[in-house]
Amino acid sequence: EVQLVESGGGSVQAGGSLRLSCAGSGYTYIFAYRTLCLAWFRQAPGKEREGVSSIYIGDSNTHYADSVKGRFSISRDNADNAVSLQMNSLESEDTAMYYCAASIAGSDHSCPLLGDYYDYWGQGTQVTVSS
Repeated sequence: EVQLVESGGGSVQAGGSLRLSCAGSGYTYIFAYRTLCLAWFRQAPGKEREGVSSIYIGDSNTHYADSVKGRFSISRDNADNAVSLQMNSLESEDTAMYYCAASIAGSDHSCPLLGDYYDYWGQGTQVTVSS
């Protein structure tokens, strides 16, 4: 069974930084880490879930939502079968529950920022940015 566990959330003032991590387990029993799309989504109260960033582990190709481009950076951590999200220049609008998601990559390795694409989800970690 694939399990994803997020960590690193917290409270920070606007302009500050946080680094989220998502540790995965169970991959080797089902599929190789390198075949995965890993992504971060977020959901604020009263708002729809939003795709933030994704990475294809096989070649580290990344995607970002326009709202976080230039501020957030996604990276893989092969040692822990994990993915991290470095968040800089945080804004109050970034306040949300952040979720890690995983899926086997399709043949085009596109890793879209679409929730329905992902089969496995973590429980989430809260990020609160105060202005």
